[in-house]
Amino acid sequence: MSEEKIIITISGRDKVGIVAKIAAALADLNVNIEDIKQTIMQDYFVMMMLCSIKEAKKSFKEIKENIINSGRELEMEVWVQRKEIFDSMHSI
Repeated sequence: MSEEKIIITISGRDKVGIVAKIAAALADLNVNIEDIKQTIMQDYFVMMMLCSIKEAKKSFKEIKENIINSGRELEMEVWVQRKEIFDSMHSI
């Protein structure tokens, strides 16, 4: 079900440990990464993740806050959205 899926977008200056820190934070929350895409344009890092929160230990709100805080520690911009909201925003 799409309400059990979230999209995480992370961007900012490239540095060591971005994927590792975010993946570790998600694992601690029992959030499963189902798909991941990333690119680096010059020194700018962009990553999108499709994750399942079906087995998560926390609410969507708590997951969102946790991942945003992990991103802040890396000085990265982070957006966390439910997949159905993301899909609605990108279908015209």
